[in-house]
Amino acid sequence: MARQAIRFLRRGQVVELSSLPPTRTLLDYLRLEEKSKGTKEGCNEGDCGACTVALGSLEEGRVVYEPVNACILLLGQIDGKELVTVDDLAAGGKLHPVQKAFVDNHASQCGFCTPGFVMSLFTLYHAGRKPTRAEIVDHIAGNLCRCTGYRPIVDAAVKSCTGKPADAWVAAAGATAVQLAALDDAADIFVGDTSTFFAAPYHEEELTRLYADHPDATIVAGATDVGLWVTKQLRTLPKIIHIGRTRGLDRITDEGPHISIGATATYSSAEAFLASIDPDIGEVIRRIGAKQVRASGTIGGNIANGSPIGDTPPMLIALGATLHLRWESRERFLPLEDFFVAYGKQDRAAGELVWRVDVPKLRANEAFRAFKLSKRFDQDISAVMGAFKFTLEGRTIQSARIAFGGMAATPKRALIAEAALRGISLDAPKAWEQAISAMAEDYQPIGDMRASAEYRLASAQALLRKALVEVASGQSAATRLAGLRGEAA
Repeated sequence: MARQAIRFLRRGQVVELSSLPPTRTLLDYLRLEEKSKGTKEGCNEGDCGACTVALGSLEEGRVVYEPVNACILLLGQIDGKELVTVDDLAAGGKLHPVQKAFVDNHASQCGFCTPGFVMSLFTLYHAGRKPTRAEIVDHIAGNLCRCTGYRPIVDAAVKSCTGKPADAWVAAAGATAVQLAALDDAADIFVGDTSTFFAAPYHEEELTRLYADHPDATIVAGATDVGLWVTKQLRTLPKIIHIGRTRGLDRITDEGPHISIGATATYSSAEAFLASIDPDIGEVIRRIGAKQVRASGTIGGNIANGSPIGDTPPMLIALGATLHLRWESRERFLPLEDFFVAYGKQDRAAGELVWRVDVPKLRANEAFRAFKLSKRFDQDISAVMGAFKFTLEGRTIQSARIAFGGMAATPKRALIAEAALRGISLDAPKAWEQAISAMAEDYQPIGDMRASAEYRLASAQALLRKALVEVASGQSAATRLAGLRGEAA
């Protein structure tokens, strides 16, 4: 029997909602229903961070807090979580340590962005470690301020997030863990009726059955994309199936020759696994959105939406990843590159789900590089995303796999350039130029707000040259300003 309500923990009490519009956002709930006005609406698309709140989850018996964008997160997605907002922090006339540090360091001017910064740093405060200034900057990359220049905000973080946390949430951690454990009832959630509903299946059999029965439903994992359909495109989505609660679908396993990543594994949870294949993958993932986006967004979602500018598909294609699809009990496997058919079209039947992706590890004679070009370094969509894998025999390129995002209507391999690289020596840079020039036959990119067609092609060619230079030299210090590989750090 499905549970006909969502439940979450709020200020030490269980909130149960048995009636909710499928696309009601967490921000709208806070501001319109709860009347909690501290959490702000800025961009309403997950970019500015003014709406940042903290969600507490139980991980191995411990409560862990992550920052999320309330503006694009659907309310139903917080089932089983603890919700903490800026309105909760001060108590009895006493500021939270993060808030006090903001005051002491003059880290707020107009104040509109301040609640989001405070909540992002609340989660860093609860990490219980001493972050470097660079780590602090990375943590708040998803919070934008146009007044302070960020230095006093970073100073506030240095002052407050430096050691073992000691606040009301630490004091209540034991009780909170008990409450969160009680909320994890392994129930399938279905709120609404067959025409309009929010569903969050726990059992994979219920998920596959429900989607087979309702192939017109919208699948939601992290909502970092679907949330924009709601807030910016104003789409009516009467049927929502949230797969983030489905047992085991977030599993990541090291299978020896490859890493298997479930569809709902977040960028944050997958980052270390993928970085173990190659550090460039970890660096690219670190630049996907910001902390709030990486805590919610999923690898499977980045694949399923079929965007030509998604950051993970080019890397996974270059590595030779295999996609696992499922329709009820039937399974299907295909090379990831074959999943992308045309713009907005993927090889996925009605009611068929992206289930997992298997990512091969690099062999001893394989070298990998990945580069993301964007207007802003942090929290920006790629203009060009390139990934390269070279299989070597000594100093000779035996074969190559090159994949780009932003260069075509889908993530696409550079097959002509790959063929031109076969048999080329790493010690003969003049011979590389034929393959680099051949990319003009592989791609005919378009121009848009992010880059002109000419820039895209020239950049893609330059990235291939950069990859070859680095592999040939074994160094990255001469070719990078950031994201240096281990050998050059």
